[in-house]
Amino acid sequence: MRPFKGIKPQDIVILLKLVVLGDGRWRHVDLAESLGLSQGEISFALDRCKTAGFIDSSKKKILKSALLEFLVHGLKYTFSARPGPVCRGVPTAHSAPPLSKAIVASEEDRYVWPWDEGKVRGQAIEPLYPNAPLAAKNDQKLYELLALVDAVRVGRAREQAIAVQELEVRLEKR
Repeated sequence: MRPFKGIKPQDIVILLKLVVLGDGRWRHVDLAESLGLSQGEISFALDRCKTAGFIDSSKKKILKSALLEFLVHGLKYTFSARPGPVCRGVPTAHSAPPLSKAIVASEEDRYVWPWDEGKVRGQAIEPLYPNAPLAAKNDQKLYELLALVDAVRVGRAREQAIAVQELEVRLEKR
């Protein structure tokens, strides 16, 4: 057994991708390709998630209540983020769906993941892992979950509360 080294940000992204996939069958190679990670990174991440109690011993079923508890109460402390300089990128947090429909923000209040191919300018928010913009571009449901997670990481109290409600609904549906 490998020693536990703690959860990494990419582990959360992998778990969210598995939430999107639901109870469907998936393979390490498919996860690796869709997230821009190696199969080894996927394997190590699943081991860490099992040790942390986010997935079951078969590494196939997400323990959603444990994941939700971490997202709501631990994520912003473990993987904190602060708005940075204005840049071009992909909207996130309250600037992206689904929160962009519920929260009206000024142009100066936009948050983005820095990305050369992005079309929106806003304050930079470091994504949970470098390939998040690309993975989000290819999977709308994953994009929305990552944006909600970012709202928990960097949002004000109201934004965090709405994001938590959305996360609860989305984790329960799947």
